[in-house]
Amino acid sequence: MRSETVRLFQTLPHACGYFADRTAQNLVIDPAAPNLRELYGPALTHGFRRAGGQLYLPRCGACHACTPCRIPVERFVPDRSQRRCRKRNRDLAVRECTAEYTAERHALYRRYLQTRHRGGGMDEASAEDFQRFLTAPWSPTVFLEFREHERLVAVAVTDLCAEGVSAVYTFFDPDEHARGLGTFAILTQIDYALSHGLPQVYLGFWINGHPKMDYKRRFRPLEIRTAAGWTTLA
Repeated sequence: MRSETVRLFQTLPHACGYFADRTAQNLVIDPAAPNLRELYGPALTHGFRRAGGQLYLPRCGACHACTPCRIPVERFVPDRSQRRCRKRNRDLAVRECTAEYTAERHALYRRYLQTRHRGGGMDEASAEDFQRFLTAPWSPTVFLEFREHERLVAVAVTDLCAEGVSAVYTFFDPDEHARGLGTFAILTQIDYALSHGLPQVYLGFWINGHPKMDYKRRFRPLEIRTAAGWTTLA
């Protein structure tokens, strides 16, 4: 991305979603830029992430905990636990669907947030909240649905760029915790990237040692973006 053609904005400090005693700030690519769809893939390679209609990168002064990470899909080798997860979920049908609101998806999304992220400010997500957070008019998004027979158990919000797949968000039936649906969604996105000839699955940000974010290091090899560029996490 060339700085003379892309405007960047810095947000005001706001509460950090990962550390209660810290504030956070983001760099945001101009959300009014007419070519956001074309910018998206290059932005991924620079560590940016999509949330709703914004492409952002944490820029938090002294804190550098949020580290962009991705899986090089042709080099990925599942470990024993991940192979068991595949086997445990082999009864599920996976469908690629248009990224749009339905009452069924919204109900599952609300149940997931109310159970897994209670008190996070999104517990009572409306239909507008669903669309605003998970989709954008310019974004190359599909929903990967996971169904047990006809019952919807999970949705992986997945963006497709020439540079790779971006695993934007996954929500699932909280009563199905034994399935490991979050892990299975990433394994499915790796398979999806391979089948479409896409080189990477971008997982957003890894935070070393954080109980909600450190799971990403289990997908090996995992590449992280540092000041020197992308490197394999040891």
